[in-house]
Amino acid sequence: MSETQTPPGVPPKPLQYRIDGPDDAPVLILGPSLGTTWHMWDRQIPELSQQWRVLRFDLPGHGGAPAHPATSVTELADRLVATLDELGVQRFGYAGCSISGAIGIDLALRVPQRVASLALVAASPRFGTADEFRQRGVIVRTNGLDPMARTAPENWFTPGFAAAQPAIVEWAVQMVRTTDPGCYIAACEALAAFDVRGELGRVGIPTLVLVGSEDKLTGPAEARTLVAGIPDARLALVPGASHLAPVEQPAAVTDLLVRHFSTAWQTASDTTTGMAAIAAPPVVPAISTPVAPVAEIAPPAEQPQAVGVTRPDPYEAGMKVRREVLGDAHVDRATAAADDFTGDFQELITRYAWGEVWTRDGLDRRTRSAVTLTALVAGGHLDELAFHTRAALRNGLTPVEIREVLMQAAVYCGVPAANSAFRVAQAVIREETTPRD
Repeated sequence: MSETQTPPGVPPKPLQYRIDGPDDAPVLILGPSLGTTWHMWDRQIPELSQQWRVLRFDLPGHGGAPAHPATSVTELADRLVATLDELGVQRFGYAGCSISGAIGIDLALRVPQRVASLALVAASPRFGTADEFRQRGVIVRTNGLDPMARTAPENWFTPGFAAAQPAIVEWAVQMVRTTDPGCYIAACEALAAFDVRGELGRVGIPTLVLVGSEDKLTGPAEARTLVAGIPDARLALVPGASHLAPVEQPAAVTDLLVRHFSTAWQTASDTTTGMAAIAAPPVVPAISTPVAPVAEIAPPAEQPQAVGVTRPDPYEAGMKVRREVLGDAHVDRATAAADDFTGDFQELITRYAWGEVWTRDGLDRRTRSAVTLTALVAGGHLDELAFHTRAALRNGLTPVEIREVLMQAAVYCGVPAANSAFRVAQAVIREETTPRD
């Protein structure tokens, strides 16, 4: 168990939230994307709050929220449910952007009786690759959030919008810079592990899948995958918008949400509890953007159980940990290169090194990485040292901590061995911690 996860038996920590709208109206929840706050929905509130009691929440460590990291989408969803339980909200509509879209899918899969209607904005059943998000975590752990802040405008907005709205660009940059780095890294871990491609058919809730036509992060291709997989889903493509379509094309997005939640809300009794909203920090600057036309498009086995096995085969657990620690790309190369001569050896590594040892509870992964680096220095295994240095960064060791492991190894394993190890580790650390342009 990660040290950032909620321990078993401990109630999930509630999320920071704000409520707008009539006390007796049905509850509509709006969730933000990674690196933003609830203010990304400011332009939707005047109209949505006329019909719904709108609850917006912040992710942990975002917008001044308490820095209690959550390393899985399910944990984030549980914290939202805990917040709603405290408010007495049993049933609600839900719209989430990016990582909050993942939260919405998780809610639809695990507590479908509570979700009346669903809107997924800039979402995906799998966000890129696990390697990409764990690499992002390594960069933030080493360099802070400035590299993410600098690239936010080009990732979130179309070039024309960014050029015409410098106040919005600065607002976006500052949102990222003021996010807690540990919570941002934990959210990257959550996205790295999120993959519901095989479960979309179980989403039985009316769903609007909304995406900006120019979104380069989770674009139309990912949106169409959601629509193809969710039985009752429709696609709404917003022209002239990138990842943060609610900010870039607020009127178009508001109109789509109003139409969807007005017509697709499943009949059920809704319970709401009124309360004072949390005082809000400065809002997103006002924007002047023409309403773009919106096109809507209509949507288009169980595994066998082992018999007579007295002890579970550790292979699957080993492969999962091996991929999480070393990365999909490395494991894919190793397994693809296996043949009749080396295939059994690859299985041995996966089953016993990763499935029997790395999965044990006695040490966390950071500690196991430190032990592994020391052993590799002692043995002079420089090739393995390179990819385990990369793994150590992914497991949470900082470059300073890796340096100290090698310094300690120099005393007990020998200066020549440590000299070679420093050379290899330095090259890997420079490669892994240099922000990508």
